[in-house]
Amino acid sequence: MIAGMLIDHEGCSPTVHPTAYVAPTATLCGDVRVGAGCRVLFGAVLTAEGGPVELGEGCIVMENGVLRGTRRNPLSLGRQVLVGPTSYLTGCSVEDEVFLATGSRVFNGARIGTRSEVRINGIVHLRTVLPADSMVPIGWVAVGDPARILPPRDHEAIWAVQKELDFPGYVFGLDRPADGESLMPGISERFGRALGRHRNDRQI
Repeated sequence: MIAGMLIDHEGCSPTVHPTAYVAPTATLCGDVRVGAGCRVLFGAVLTAEGGPVELGEGCIVMENGVLRGTRRNPLSLGRQVLVGPTSYLTGCSVEDEVFLATGSRVFNGARIGTRSEVRINGIVHLRTVLPADSMVPIGWVAVGDPARILPPRDHEAIWAVQKELDFPGYVFGLDRPADGESLMPGISERFGRALGRHRNDRQI
């Protein structure tokens, strides 16, 4: 077992099963739990930002994947999940035997059912629920509960569902701004303050 860079965050340290492999350039920060037989490859980042990150037995996180647990939504992978290169997952729950292809994006509060596939550059949006055996085609967007699976060109239909899911309120606790105003000052202040907690992290 090689266990990359392990970082203690707010009194929590990563744990890696003896049969797992974590590449030397992968980073595990805080309450991250890597299960038996897992493989976490080069450049991957698993970070517990107030909520744990847990990988079930036999999961693979490929190069430069980012997995982030949040205070409101921990991140969990079931057994034998593959997370493709450059994928980004935050605060989501993924059941067993799921395939998340290169460039997948899965957002806060989403749930992905057993044996589902999210193909290259597919998106599973905020608070979206994909039932077992679902498939998101290359570059398409799953949004809502129950999920609608739509092509990216269908922006109006995506937005009609996405707006009600309230990304700024759910993720950042902010009201959507009026026309001509920006969310970014509020996001920058709140998210920056939360990320500032890493100042006291300690490499193990």
